[in-house]
Amino acid sequence: MATFKHISSKNADYGAAEQYLTFEHDEFTMKPTLDGNGRLIPRDDYRISSLNCGGEDFAIACMRSNLKYGKNQKREDVKSHHYIISFDPRDAQDNGLTVDKAQELGERYCKEHFPGHQALICTHPDGHNHSGNIHVHIVINSLRIEEVPLLPYMDRPADTKAGCKHRCTDAAMEYFKAEVMEMCHRENLYQIDLLNGSKNRVTEREYWVKRKGQAALDKENASLAAKGEPPKLTKFETDKEKLRSVIRAALSSAISFEDFSGKLLQQGVTVKESRGRLSYLTPDRTKPITARKLGDDFDRAAVLETLTINAQNAARAAEKPLPQQEYPRSLKDRLQRNKAAINALKQDSVQRMVDREAKRAEGKGAGYDRWAAVHNLKQMAATMSIYEESGFSSPEELEAALATASAELNSVHAELKAVESTLREKKDLQKQLLAYIKTKPARDGLKAQKTEKARRAYREQNESDFIIAEAATRYFKAKGISKLPATKVLQAEIEQLMREKNSLYNEYREKRERTTELQTIKNNIDQILRREPERGKAKDHER
Repeated sequence: MATFKHISSKNADYGAAEQYLTFEHDEFTMKPTLDGNGRLIPRDDYRISSLNCGGEDFAIACMRSNLKYGKNQKREDVKSHHYIISFDPRDAQDNGLTVDKAQELGERYCKEHFPGHQALICTHPDGHNHSGNIHVHIVINSLRIEEVPLLPYMDRPADTKAGCKHRCTDAAMEYFKAEVMEMCHRENLYQIDLLNGSKNRVTEREYWVKRKGQAALDKENASLAAKGEPPKLTKFETDKEKLRSVIRAALSSAISFEDFSGKLLQQGVTVKESRGRLSYLTPDRTKPITARKLGDDFDRAAVLETLTINAQNAARAAEKPLPQQEYPRSLKDRLQRNKAAINALKQDSVQRMVDREAKRAEGKGAGYDRWAAVHNLKQMAATMSIYEESGFSSPEELEAALATASAELNSVHAELKAVESTLREKKDLQKQLLAYIKTKPARDGLKAQKTEKARRAYREQNESDFIIAEAATRYFKAKGISKLPATKVLQAEIEQLMREKNSLYNEYREKRERTTELQTIKNNIDQILRREPERGKAKDHER
């Protein structure tokens, strides 16, 4: 689940960015880590490259450009923009993501979305707290040194011109996040929906408050352990985390908004509604915390939906008679059986059995054969356990379930391909439309020419713009487009299609995993049934 983050910097020392990327820094103070001799400690592993620096050092190239165009000379100017793409820790093991591959993706992303900017691209193999997530840093000079094409997130003519500065607007961040999701989908990496918020919204500030608080708590617990005293707490919680827990506890049993607010009031929390938005005031604060800062689970729509479901469940429970109490032999056994039935097909534990005869024919030795015998026994037990707990009474039922799963997989795959095709067409249209819009000044200038000779001279002078405009016109005619769509409407359609595609892709991965598991179970069952008669004949012969 790749995430995307942006940091703007007013630091005029461009070398500090490269120093942070290549040398170790304290994660709390952000100051360089020094060895015993007071020297900087290089990072153990990283990949770094530059873009549009003309063979010079990144800092020198940026300062030359700033002096050339007279920009970034004031203290309050934003000198650089720092973008971070963090990949899921599971991508390295499950999807084959390496540091070199991530660096390649980062360089490609930078060239495509930050053209005309001097940039540093650096990949680190690990994240904070040794989380193991590969992440890419992209640091760009805020000044643009080349004229670039009009990209979808740009909304002013100055956004394409050399000597102007990069602007990270809300629309730009939406576009960058959508492109990160597209990149993850294209490279078959884990992803989350970066466009529609999160259930628990943890800001950068809250993240570091938690990290520093946990570090201080661990230090305090270490001193208590040295004295032989037990620790009071082991996990640090921020004020927002505590508030989320209180709200969820009240929401789990409330059946109306009055009931919900009353349960919160018992914990000292006051919930307020203003202009359709909720906010929560804790006893130690004078200013309430808005639901938007806590996460999507705590806004008005989500709260009312949960309360409605609770009320419906309470009404159904009141109407239905209580079931007759069962007294199993062992309550623990019953709970374990229920848990096994729920998690039966969610466990990725069954593997395909080995055909020992075929492997022996290939020349495998006795050691491999002994391992295969043990492996087959384990997989046979796992297969039969899942087979029985899934409720299959015959191989025919298993084959029917596999056929259904395969049909569902093919259906989702076809739907995904259709959405991808539509998305490609929309992106091609957007590319041609933006190119056509950019040639408008040249086309208007041609209309202003009074004579044929002036028009020919003007056309020759702006030949490249007219070639682009004519190519776009041919594309529109070939597609039967008589009226050009608005750029904002087209961008909204593309974002909606990307959301649909990501949703379908997640569904496709689930269907594929389900189909693969059922196919493995079927192969194992076929091998078990094929070998059982041979064992029976052998035993009869021995008798």
